[in-house]
Amino acid sequence: MPITRPAAPVALEAVELRVLHLPLVSPFTTSFGTESVREVIVVRARTAGGDGWGEIVTQAAPLYSSEYTRGAWDVAQRWLVPALLDARTLRPEDVATTLEPFVGHRMVKAGLELAVLDAALRAEGRPLGAYLGATVDRIPSGVSVGIQQSPTALVDAVSGYLDQGYVRIKIKIKPGRDIAETAAVRDAFGAIPLQVDANSAYTLADADVLAELDRFDLLLIEQPLQEDDLVDHAALAARLGTPICLDESITSRKAAADALALGAASVINIKAGRVGGYLEAVRIHDLCRDAGVPVWCGGMLETGIGRAANAALAALPGFTLPGDVSASDRFYHRDIVTDPIVLEDGHVRVPTGPGLGVEIDPVALEDVTVDRVELRR
Repeated sequence: MPITRPAAPVALEAVELRVLHLPLVSPFTTSFGTESVREVIVVRARTAGGDGWGEIVTQAAPLYSSEYTRGAWDVAQRWLVPALLDARTLRPEDVATTLEPFVGHRMVKAGLELAVLDAALRAEGRPLGAYLGATVDRIPSGVSVGIQQSPTALVDAVSGYLDQGYVRIKIKIKPGRDIAETAAVRDAFGAIPLQVDANSAYTLADADVLAELDRFDLLLIEQPLQEDDLVDHAALAARLGTPICLDESITSRKAAADALALGAASVINIKAGRVGGYLEAVRIHDLCRDAGVPVWCGGMLETGIGRAANAALAALPGFTLPGDVSASDRFYHRDIVTDPIVLEDGHVRVPTGPGLGVEIDPVALEDVTVDRVELRR
């Protein structure tokens, strides 16, 4: 379902970038490290018709991805923002084409595109969900649970999220912290919707260990092998009963098409930041929907900016599995928007206001800003 009515063009006058440091409610541990403070870049597109906001979901270090905050900060100022300012007047649909000559840096491109898109849709009074093709007004909410000190601690953490109403649990795993943890959660809570996420921590030599997860009736195993291991993922998929879902490997519609053609995945996790923007995310959604492949919306510990955008994306009809669009208080005591995303009966509402449908809390934003720059044409 391609975008049927493009957004109106905007006259881009300036772009403000801010690096934020947001303390997490509790440390979040995955196979590639532990975060206690979320470092992220927010984008403010200043246009003749009003401002728009976006989020660049890089992390402080290049561990999940080759992109990282200071690299994003540099390339945005040196190349990407000047290219957009030089274009002067552009539609959101033109952002990807304008930035295409610059190789990679998809997370930066996604954040810039979102800011322009938000500005354009606010000027029109059109919600992002309606623009993308949302078909529901709320989405089921899953939660991602980091690696804990022990299986017992993991069970305690999961119990708390189930009590809050989350409808699907995802637990992070890595070698040596996988079978016992999954067994503990399954034994404690029975037939809850459960999946595991390896964040590329295994190799094909670990196939026998991963096959042990088949007995837990999981929704999926997310990204067991390295990002570029599509062939090995296909070989692993042939040995497992549990569906394999790809995350880090899916960097574009083409990457998704290649993975499906090889049989490397039967489920796709779509992250707009990872694929270069929400418009590319819609193209991947459309590809998978037409192929009968389920998709869901992953998370990158977004602020209320990215969280609102993800809710709009996950409201498209092909998102048939609960995603990681959790309530803001899952990660932050204080978000940077005036009305943080909340959990209602296991679901998150899709914002209905113009653009992203959320407003920035200027005091909260200022309190967590550690660096700021504004570029003008």
